Amino acid sequence: MNYAPERDRILLKFKDSFKDARKDLSAVLLFPKHHLWLGSDETSTIERLTFVEQQNCFAEHHTFHVRDFIALPKPEDEEIDIEGLAYHDYYLWFIGSHSWKRKKPKPKHTDVENITRLTEIKTEENRYIIGRIPLVDGNLRQSCPHPEDPAVTLTAAKLRLTDGGNMLTEALASDPHLGDFVKSNIPGKDNGFDIEGIAIYQQKIFLGLRGPVLRGWAIILEIDLETDDETGILKLQPIGAEQQLYKKHFVYLNGLGIRDLDIDGKDLLILAGPTMDLDGPVRLYRWQNGANIAENTLSHPEIKLEIPYGNGDDHAEGIVIFTEYTQTPSLLVIYDAPAAARLEGEGGVWADIFSYQGTVTPDR
Repeated sequence: MNYAPERDRILLKFKDSFKDARKDLSAVLLFPKHHLWLGSDETSTIERLTFVEQQNCFAEHHTFHVRDFIALPKPEDEEIDIEGLAYHDYYLWFIGSHSWKRKKPKPKHTDVENITRLTEIKTEENRYIIGRIPLVDGNLRQSCPHPEDPAVTLTAAKLRLTDGGNMLTEALASDPHLGDFVKSNIPGKDNGFDIEGIAIYQQKIFLGLRGPVLRGWAIILEIDLETDDETGILKLQPIGAEQQLYKKHFVYLNGLGIRDLDIDGKDLLILAGPTMDLDGPVRLYRWQNGANIAENTLSHPEIKLEIPYGNGDDHAEGIVIFTEYTQTPSLLVIYDAPAAARLEGEGGVWADIFSYQGTVTPDR
């Protein structure tokens, strides 16, 4: 398939101290129109940039430490590995990868040392955070009145953690499709369990899995969360006809895993890429009416874009609808491991803007 989309770009200007982390961007959210929120897979912070019209860029960088709003199970230097951001009803939602990771070979080590590194896997408790933080008037708050109903208090919270995971991984441990992956500690980049996207429609929370991909089929989990009145901790609610703690949706993405999600009306936009350590292909899919699909269905979303990728760099990691700025259907895309040409000065990095009006018929 050879489909070259129309592409523009916009500069994201971070503080110079964010020089290294700008190369690890993994999640993006635009809300309200002039604020761009970003996460990095190497930090436990959430970044906010503001649109500066005179410069036609996002700048005025401010860092929010998740620990200031939600108690982390481990110190902040153990990364959350934020892989998704979403907004709903005055809350910013974020999610860690829930994944294990394997050490990779590095040039400074000998072959023997690097072979040993490939045997070493680990996870971090902070990666199992599914959290929400009140977002009011462009700022994150630990607690505040609901702007439309002062009798309601908005409060930062996270899903209940368990020994070695959280309430979701505990529920998935006995799942016939995912249980073995959750229990066996397979690293995410080895087709292990790895969450890399969150989108919210009404009360429905959709989680996109980078892995595992099963015989070419990627999986989207759907959950519903409510606050426990006694503890303030979020807990899973039974949903669907079977009243389970989650729904599973199977989507055929030509063997690719999910790298991010966004909501467009009742449709789900899916950024798809390799589950393992490959550069591409990378595609944008539209899953029509995906927000209202029943569980236990097989769906074939349509390809909307072929997104360019580099050779060892330019890995598309996050998407957000950008139509408010362009006035035509468009998408802003951020990259992990950006190519050198994307870097600007000590703190800048260029993001792409794609039009996605065209439709591409997938290979079947």
